[in-house]
This record gives sequence, structure tokens and C-alpha cells, in this order.
Amino acid sequence: MTPLLYTLGVVAFVLAILVSIGLHEFGHLVPAKKFGCKVPQWFIGFGPTVWSKQIGDTEYGVKAIPLGGYVKIVGMLPPGAQDLVEETTYDEDGEPVHKVRRSNTGMFTQLISDARAAEWEYVKQHDTDRLFYRLAWWKKVIVMAGGPMVNIAIAFSLFVLLFATYGNPRDQVIEPTVASVPACVIPVEEAGRACTSDDPPTPAAQAGIRPGDVIVSFNGTPFSDWDSFQSQIRDNADGDAVIEVRRDGELLTLQTNTTVTLRQTSVEDDALTEVGFLGVQPEVSLATGGPIYTAIQMETMTVETAKALGQLPVKVYEVGRAIVGLQERDPESPVSIVGGGRFAGEAAASDAFPMTEKLVTLLFLIASFNFFIGMFNFVPLLPLDGGHIAGALYEGLKRGLARLRGRPDPGHVDVAKLLPVAYVVGLAMLVMGVVLIVADLVVPLHLS
Repeated sequence: MTPLLYTLGVVAFVLAILVSIGLHEFGHLVPAKKFGCKVPQWFIGFGPTVWSKQIGDTEYGVKAIPLGGYVKIVGMLPPGAQDLVEETTYDEDGEPVHKVRRSNTGMFTQLISDARAAEWEYVKQHDTDRLFYRLAWWKKVIVMAGGPMVNIAIAFSLFVLLFATYGNPRDQVIEPTVASVPACVIPVEEAGRACTSDDPPTPAAQAGIRPGDVIVSFNGTPFSDWDSFQSQIRDNADGDAVIEVRRDGELLTLQTNTTVTLRQTSVEDDALTEVGFLGVQPEVSLATGGPIYTAIQMETMTVETAKALGQLPVKVYEVGRAIVGLQERDPESPVSIVGGGRFAGEAAASDAFPMTEKLVTLLFLIASFNFFIGMFNFVPLLPLDGGHIAGALYEGLKRGLARLRGRPDPGHVDVAKLLPVAYVVGLAMLVMGVVLIVADLVVPLHLS
């Protein structure tokens, strides 16, 4: 049964991501059509076409390699090619077919010229008013932002559902209630083993603290939060400890001495420090909330994701080193859709997860991937959506300043001039994608 559950988890995750990609492309297609643009193709995947259907003037379909998707909007590049037409012939429908002169003055110029020529081949005579580059700048922003905003909307919807019902694993609420009292003091490097006769009892066990007790005060200081309580214990070294607890509605005063042991005092630092130790584990619950809470959490996620995107090339380089055995793979390193599918499969097949947690893990993975896809596409570099958005905003700024200064309209911003950047960025994305996929196969990460 486990292999079946693993497969079902992987398939569910991959299908969810493919649906998200399709919806991303609809996020471009719908406003583009609304603004009158010609959209001849909408596809999930790349490579050979597996299935397609023509509806109106748009071909909808699925291709063989499920690693993305695209929607073709005619006129993304200002043709500028009308002056370069060498020959015009007519097809069987009487539509003009333009043969466009290609420049041979340099590699980058050639790339730009070829891209313009390919773009021009889609343009028919009656499509003049349906070209993307002719849209107002704000309409361009809406069309190009539509895709990533769909991904962020999917993430928001899933996070709202999860945070309102299950809770947020990233936002734990530590209660003053004692969840457990370890029977003995075990060195941190041996954590997880059972107590032996040589292990000293914990001060909490000696004091008679029980699970369910509510901490009221420590050495006369009222309990405010767990971090402060923990700091008091650590600062107490091996001194007297007077703990007031509420048990079954009755206040009790318990006495003991804290002991000194080595413990990690910082999440960021693995170093061990001698500190006071009592031996109580608090009850931990997950914070819950609705749309406003989710929006605040996603604001934090946005900052963290922006920082992660800035470090992405370095992180992928380190993953590459892990592939060839030069270093261990960082558990916090990025993963591809292959790694995400592995996480979903492991969660689905694990006996340690009840069915509710299997579903929650899958939904968190889908939400997180959608959020990252949305944020990644807002990076202001071609060929990403953010590159086109940046071009449209720059066009709006130029035209607005020209109007304010009473100068002639400067016209459309020619994003074709940035195509060399797009090719470099596209190649970098391809390389990073391949590295992550290989790493997820060779040195995979697993659910903890």
C-alpha cells in the first residue's frame, strides 16, 4: 500500500502544479483577450504536442514535457519591421505574408532582428489593432501581472484555508502549560535515548511538576511568556528554584534546584553553552487566523522570498557542489518540482502522518510552490513577466514625463533591445532548473 500512496502523493502534487501553471497562463490570456489582443496559443508544457483543440482564434493544448507553459500573445515586440519588409506575398486566404529582412551586423543585432521577424510572421493585415505592444502601458501591466497574481491568489486561498482550520506551523504559540517532564537529564549530543540509572533526575521531576500544570511564576517572577521563563531558568545556573503552578484549579508552590548542563542557546548558532536547566516541555499549538492574518503572514513570506531569490544563484551553485560530492546538501536548499513531488509522496506514504496531516502537507506544498512561482515571475528581468511589467512601467513613466514637459510622445518602449538579457537569463534559468532536478534525483532532500 505504501508504494501506491507514494505514487498518489507524487501524482497529486504534479497535477496540482500543472493546473496552477495552466491557470497562470489563463491569468495572461483572459485580460489579453479582454483588451482585444490576438492570442493564437495557450499550452501547458513544451516540446511535441500531445493534444490540442482550436477554440475561436486560440489553440489550447498540452505538450509532452510538463515543465512549464506559455501563452502566445501576438505583438509582444514592437515590430519596427514595417520598414524592413523585403517582399509581401499572399496566402490561400488572401492575407499578406511579409518576408522581413534580417540584420547581419552582429550577433545581438541578429538575435533581435530574428525575433522581430518571427513576431511579424504572426501578424495579419486585420491584426494591426490587436497587437500587444500597442496597448496602453497600464493594460500591459495588467496582462503581464495577471499570470503571477493568479499563482499568488491560489497560494493565498490555500493558506487562508489552512491557517483558519489547521493553523500555521511557522507561527507556534507556546502555552504556559507543561506538556511533559523528562525523567532524567540526558546530554544534548545523546538526545533521543532512554534514561539509564547513571542519568540524574531532572529538577522538574524532583520538584513534582506534572504534565498539565500551568506555570504561574518562577522565583517570584510572574510567568509572561515561555522565552522569558526559559531565560530565567538558564540564568539561574544551579541556584534555588521556587516554581508556582496551578493544578486542577489549585495553586501549588514547588521547590528544587536547577542544574547546569550544556545546551544550544541560539537557533542560528550550534555552539553549546553551560546554562541552568529545569526539565519541562511546554504545550505548543499553532496560531490560527483568517484573511487578514494570512495577508500579514504572506507579507513576511514576500520579504523572505525576495531575499531567497537574491541568493538563488549561490544556493544553486552549492547544490551543484553537493551533486559532485564536494559538500553536503543544505536541508534549506531550493528544490525542483521533482523534489516537491518527492516530499508529497513521502508525506502520503508515511505511517507517522495521519490522513489529515498528509492532506495538510500536500496543500502547504502546493501553496508554497505557487507563491514562489508568482514571486519569481515578478523578478524584473526578461523573459519573466516582471521584465515586461518593468518595460510597461518605464513606458508609462516616459510618456507621462513627456506630457508634463509638453514634449512629443516618445512612443512605445522597445523591449526587443533587451532580448540579449532575456537569452542570458533564460539560459541561467535552464541551467538552474537542470541542476535542481539532477540534485533531487542524486542527492535528494527528505521530509524530516
